[in-house]
Amino acid sequence: MARTDRKKYNTLINNTLLFAISNFSSKLLSVIVQPYLSYALGDTAVMGVTKLASQCANLLIPLVSLGMSFAVIRFGLDKGVSKTQVFTNGFVSILAGFLILLLCSPLLRFLPGVNGYLMLLCAYVLVSCLRTLCTQFVRSRMLNRLVAIDGILCTFGTLMFYILFLNILKLGAAGYLLAIICGDGLSTIFVFTVAGLRRYLNFRRFSRRLLKDMLRYSLPMIPAQTSFWIINASDLFFVSAMCAGVGGLSGESWAGLLSTGYFMPTLVNTVGQIFNEAWQLSAVTEESEREEFFSRVFKLYSGLMFCCAAGVIWLCKPLMHIFKENFYDAWQFVPLLTIAAAFTCLNLFLNSVYMVYKRSTLSLLTMLAGAISNLFMNWVFIRMWGPVGATAASMLSLFLVFLLRVRSTHSLLYITIGVKRVALTLVLLVAEAAWLLLSLPGGSAVVFGLMAAVIAVNFTCVWGMAMLLLQRFAPRLAARLPRPRI
Repeated sequence: MARTDRKKYNTLINNTLLFAISNFSSKLLSVIVQPYLSYALGDTAVMGVTKLASQCANLLIPLVSLGMSFAVIRFGLDKGVSKTQVFTNGFVSILAGFLILLLCSPLLRFLPGVNGYLMLLCAYVLVSCLRTLCTQFVRSRMLNRLVAIDGILCTFGTLMFYILFLNILKLGAAGYLLAIICGDGLSTIFVFTVAGLRRYLNFRRFSRRLLKDMLRYSLPMIPAQTSFWIINASDLFFVSAMCAGVGGLSGESWAGLLSTGYFMPTLVNTVGQIFNEAWQLSAVTEESEREEFFSRVFKLYSGLMFCCAAGVIWLCKPLMHIFKENFYDAWQFVPLLTIAAAFTCLNLFLNSVYMVYKRSTLSLLTMLAGAISNLFMNWVFIRMWGPVGATAASMLSLFLVFLLRVRSTHSLLYITIGVKRVALTLVLLVAEAAWLLLSLPGGSAVVFGLMAAVIAVNFTCVWGMAMLLLQRFAPRLAARLPRPRI
């Protein structure tokens, strides 16, 4: 590998490791907290109400922020743009969006799960928007070590607030929301202070011209994010509304079980999101031989995601025993949600092409197609197969987004996907999930064999990823080992 090419991959690896440090603790918390919540909240119905309220907040966040988190990092990375104007414009946009939220707050009472938590919901949205603004701006300044430290501190603080509000004060769903608000608030204050963001906040430097450019980029990301939310979170609302009485459980109980089923797919998403945060920086800043660079990284990345998904499906039933007993049935949601999580990660990778060329409209159109198909399939599949039908809808809609993005990105940057490998892997993953869900003959032995087959098909990709790490941290050992053809 040429020295310039090696520098590209070393930069990507270094940034990935820094974001891994930042995100591992927070994502580890999200993994640990799910079993913890099953005991702290106690009941699947209470869990369902908690998740419905937090998902309503997640729906409002891109609307209130006007999608500025995307514009701040993209324009912040441009060398000819004033950092002060970027940060000030982002801050003003969020305040304006929050003011509109307050004016419309009486209407929010009609959203499922919001009743009784309206003020907490508004605070949740504001603090989350401000934290994202600060961390994205810090990333655009390449202060990745600070992001890593902040991730650890935010995780520790949120965990302490969970213990305070759920175990000591016994505040239930309100305590869950308060813990997140306080954790994000402390993180915002820490990053704002340590990074010296006060000097980038100057209302006299507010630029209407730059704001128009930023909004032109960010506004299409709002329906794109909303569409992403529909695919990933609307399942809870469909299940809550359509599955009351199924198996003798309320709709809220099924929503609680479904939200618990996201526990293990989150492991796949964690790996993908950590990489994607680092990849965004490399995708924009590395301009030489982009097609080859994107193609090679996609092959390595997709292979790793598929292998992670196969392993999670294999382990889903044993791992569900760490939850409270009445949450165990959530395992049935895991297999198809895990495949959906893998394609979520690949869709984020392809979205970086739109980011590089500032074609956010294409991001919107592809996600909108997935969202519309998801709504239709949720209604059909839940009627046919019950609550598990929602997971099939998520998987198929995200696969549709993947196909659309593969096609649309080719006109901007031709990425070699490896169609045969991806198709064969998908067939094996679906077979593994089906074997587990339908309890077909052979049981765990066949599931293990299918997982091994996925790893075999993608072994070159995983080995290639391992070699990149060895070349970075143990070059002498890497020189002695055979190099895969990628």
